[in-house]
Amino acid sequence: MNMGMPDPLLSRIATRLSTPVSGQSLALFRIALGGLLVWDCWRFIKYDRVWRYWVAPEFHFTYPGFGWVMPLPEPWIHIAWLLVGISAFCVMIGFCYRLFIVVLTVGFGYFFLLDKAEYLNHFYLVVLYLVLMCFLPAHRTLSFDAWLFPRGGSGHIPYAAVFAIRAQTEIMLIFAGLVKLTPDWLVGEPLGLWLREQAGEHPFGFLFQYDWIIIAGAWGTIVLHIVGAPLLLWRRTRLPVFLIYCVFHAANSGFFNIGIFPWLTIAATTIFFDPDWPRRFAWWLADRFGQMPPRPSIPRPAAGQPLARIVLLALGLWVVVQVAVPLRSLAFDSDVRWSGEGHRFSWRMRIYDRSAEGTFHVVADDRRWSVKPTDYLTGRQAEKMLVRPDMIHQFAGYLESVWRKAGYTDVAVYAEIEKSLNGRPGQSFVDTAVDLASAELSPFAAAPWVVPLSEPVWGVADNRASEMAFGRAVGNQ
Repeated sequence: MNMGMPDPLLSRIATRLSTPVSGQSLALFRIALGGLLVWDCWRFIKYDRVWRYWVAPEFHFTYPGFGWVMPLPEPWIHIAWLLVGISAFCVMIGFCYRLFIVVLTVGFGYFFLLDKAEYLNHFYLVVLYLVLMCFLPAHRTLSFDAWLFPRGGSGHIPYAAVFAIRAQTEIMLIFAGLVKLTPDWLVGEPLGLWLREQAGEHPFGFLFQYDWIIIAGAWGTIVLHIVGAPLLLWRRTRLPVFLIYCVFHAANSGFFNIGIFPWLTIAATTIFFDPDWPRRFAWWLADRFGQMPPRPSIPRPAAGQPLARIVLLALGLWVVVQVAVPLRSLAFDSDVRWSGEGHRFSWRMRIYDRSAEGTFHVVADDRRWSVKPTDYLTGRQAEKMLVRPDMIHQFAGYLESVWRKAGYTDVAVYAEIEKSLNGRPGQSFVDTAVDLASAELSPFAAAPWVVPLSEPVWGVADNRASEMAFGRAVGNQ
């Protein structure tokens, strides 16, 4: 046995990933990604979100290991955001791509890390795509770089570049379906809560009053992701599934305020078509609207150089990590719907309706103070914090530091938080007897001071009744 010979399967994989393909589909994705980020940057400027999210708060919820990432002072933080927009535009048109994709990735990643309260799944997805794009030759065609510095190969790239975006998109789509296999979602909640509120805002809104419509939508969403996403890999089913995805995401954009996510996902889904689909689609349109000259022959690309082992290893490791990270919630002996432990980075998008109200109590040197979260946080921060144990723990630590800086020594922080999940009646979320400032918080174990959900499973009718009960309870406070 020749131990020096590579495994035949690995050899075939390496050969396939090294195969030259058209760079047009990747270039179209680059254009869409850059364009959507330009639009999002403009929306942040228009609605003054840079100031509201990162300047106005006096405290920011940092990610573990990134406490050193702090907001720049004004006006530099606005200049930094403007640089993100400029970089996105340069990436979109493919000008100095190698420089500006790195600037865009660093800049967007910086703002992403500033505050966990501003975490959104599509921001996380953008970060992942940008990191990948730093290593992909997305500028070899349909770009200013290709026009200014033409090169041979007719804009061909290794198939590995297309595979990387396909794999990332496929993982995200499948997990977006798997995470919805929960008792509440399967009986139509909280989708029913959200859609019934909008019944009068849409032409067919009256349909939202029928439970079977809500349940069909909930189950259809699961099937679309778990079954539909793999079908994007098969040529015969790719186009119809893509069109269904387009309708699905357009509807989501109409029903929910979720920013660029629907359009980003549609753009990413086009990567499953043949790498030269933009040219084929352009000629198909041209043939429908006029007599066209014969299509020019495209030189067959020479066989690509085998990818270096380090590239194959890095690509394989990336895929493994992207599958493993969403599964980390399994390490927690808690219900992620309720506790929120393991929620981030797991593609749990528009799946829960969680609300909470609470007060913190600081006990120091035999004195006691009651603190409203909005005394130190913005309303947006407080809303996010009250339903997430790690942020509750971080805020308690911040309150402890405030009192210690004021000269107090023996400081403890307690909390009374009432939380509702998917329309259930509010119940206690944390143990009121636990000093949160000194409580333990493990990245891979459930917080023992989180009170378990008392009603883990119930049906649609129960949700409606409990929603009304919780609304009356809150209104009477």
